[in-house]
Amino acid sequence: MNGKFPQHFLWGGAVAANQVEGAYQADGKGLSTSDLQPQGIFGAITPRMPGDSGIKDVAIDFYHRYPEDIALFAEMGFKCLRTSIAWTRIFPQGDEETPNEAGLAFYDRLFDEMAKYGIQPLITLSHYEMPYGLVKNYGGWGDRRTIAFFERYARTVFERYKHKVKHWLTFNEINMSLHAPFTGVGLPPESDRSAIYQAIHHQLVASAKAVKACHEIVPEGKIGNMLLGGILYPLSCRPEDLLETQRQNRDWLFFGDVQARGYYPAYMQRFFRENGIQVEITNEDRQTLRETIDFISFSYYMSGCVTADPEQYETARGNILDMVPNPHLASSEWGWQIDPIGLRYLLNVLYDRYQKPLFIVENGLGAKDRVEADGSINDDYRINYLNDHLVQVAEAIDDGVEVMGYTSWGPIDLVSASKAEMSKRYGFIHVDRDDVGNGSLERRRKKSFYWYRDVIHSNGASLKDRR
Repeated sequence: MNGKFPQHFLWGGAVAANQVEGAYQADGKGLSTSDLQPQGIFGAITPRMPGDSGIKDVAIDFYHRYPEDIALFAEMGFKCLRTSIAWTRIFPQGDEETPNEAGLAFYDRLFDEMAKYGIQPLITLSHYEMPYGLVKNYGGWGDRRTIAFFERYARTVFERYKHKVKHWLTFNEINMSLHAPFTGVGLPPESDRSAIYQAIHHQLVASAKAVKACHEIVPEGKIGNMLLGGILYPLSCRPEDLLETQRQNRDWLFFGDVQARGYYPAYMQRFFRENGIQVEITNEDRQTLRETIDFISFSYYMSGCVTADPEQYETARGNILDMVPNPHLASSEWGWQIDPIGLRYLLNVLYDRYQKPLFIVENGLGAKDRVEADGSINDDYRINYLNDHLVQVAEAIDDGVEVMGYTSWGPIDLVSASKAEMSKRYGFIHVDRDDVGNGSLERRRKKSFYWYRDVIHSNGASLKDRR
């Protein structure tokens, strides 16, 4: 490993409000789309009934326990913590004229606690949730009026926290709306592609409006997008496989192209035309989209393969996406293929494409941890996974890629997004809670806690090249 991490590299971790906070109706919070998915992204959409409950209603109770958790992050040496603001804490139904002060005050307390330890917030405006009121009363992002509701929300939090938060993201894994439309844009799962792309267009316009608002209100701040980094390789060197791989990579790179370049790429015009997809794009929309992001952020968990003849192969479920497995890679307990070199490749692809700073805001290994008789948790598998990926980040930096920071996913165990499981653990910190909600919520340091502390303290010098 020849690369060195920059002096001001932002080491830390990433969580999401709906996966850690709990307190789902506390202090005036409204119902979000996440509250109606008690079994996760791939579960049924379930109306809330009096007396019912779901694991995310309490999650890990970060809403009440955040001082303890922030102190643990500080003990590891975090420079940065990525989390999200729950939109429904600020505007419970989404269309109110004035915000909920109790919700605003909670994030004031959270950001002040982080500031005590010198931890910079990296805040996502919408992370896999939106007010259910906007879905129920307007049709979610399918209605153009939602753009203005989101802009009001964004401007409200920019004004409130402009002296506390300097790094912002608009929509988490914005490209996943193609695969989970209710979670991404508040549309029914059976929606046709024209409806989904119209909703996505409204979201892209709203993202650009948020970028403009951030530049006006927080001029010394930076705001980026957030992509699900689903990099794909051709399964073979057949030209047909290569062309199909390019097409499928463009499915998600399209979102980065619009947000970083400020216009719809020509290949999407052909895609819309050939697939009969109708999207209303006004001249005002085109002007709005020219307000582009300052940096690219993304998640990376795995890569996959593409073939022009997919019916001949079994697919594997990954982070939202189904992919053809790579025969050269091992897989996690959940079938996610482990490809550290793919992270270096993706960093180079994105930097070559956009020439903007990059931020790795999710990367981690979900696994079933075992608590030993003495209370220790020896998660060497997680240490090896993260070590090998960070070695490749160093290589990409040595390649000349500008990387702002790295926030591992789930530095504390949390409720998984896909199936609302606690048993799929990512954290350096164990939380005593199981899949049905039993447990004391006690926090316990894992072996990886001390490993990551050393990585941060040494600015990456403690990493081992195990190739």
